[in-house]
Amino acid sequence: MTSQLTSTDLVTMAGAEGWSDTMDANQEIQTICDQEKPQVQTMTGANYVDFKAVKYRNKSVRGGQNLIIKVFVGEDDYIHLSLYEPFDGKVQIRGVKQKRTKEDELTPFPN
Repeated sequence: MTSQLTSTDLVTMAGAEGWSDTMDANQEIQTICDQEKPQVQTMTGANYVDFKAVKYRNKSVRGGQNLIIKVFVGEDDYIHLSLYEPFDGKVQIRGVKQKRTKEDELTPFPN
């Protein structure tokens, strides 16, 4: 018998791997997004007028933390950012998922 995982199962499994619950974005998360906006625009080829951090999750790792951030980019459009923030260095963008919705869960994704 084979069982299929639901998106809820995957979110639960991700949480079990050390990811925080989804939290409302704060000023620190918005500042990271503001700093990384030019690079995200270069990566996606888009020119975002709106770029507002809405939700995020984090995971402590050796030397820093991994972040997944949901960013409102206008109308009904959102993107998800996968970032690494070292304790002593510059934030690194690991991946961007485009065409996300307000309802899409923040789940870890391959970089």
